[in-house]
Amino acid sequence: QVQLAESGGGLVQAGGSLRLSCAASGRTFSLNYMGWFRQAPGRGRELVADMAKNGGSTHYADSVKGRFTISGDNAKNAVYLQMNSLKPEDTAIYYCATGVSGYDYWGRGTQVIVSS
Repeated sequence: QVQLAESGGGLVQAGGSLRLSCAASGRTFSLNYMGWFRQAPGRGRELVADMAKNGGSTHYADSVKGRFTISGDNAKNAVYLQMNSLKPEDTAIYYCATGVSGYDYWGRGTQVIVSS
């Protein structure tokens, strides 16, 4: 089993920045991917950004390209999401996820609210 714990959410004004952190514990040695997803009120969960743990390619949703950056620390089994130039439409619960060939494990989420 793998446990994920997110932190770093909060309330920020439009144009501001936040950095989300996610630490994985448990059976982390077989994990290949780590990513961030979000779910806004009344909407489905969507991929924000993800990356391969071996330093491979990263992927971003079109809506966050150029504003958000995903990074990882394999030694700490951690993944981060630097969010800059935040917009009200970025308001959502952000979830960290990880897995071997897909996303099998999910955190509880951290709330991000961007005020206009």
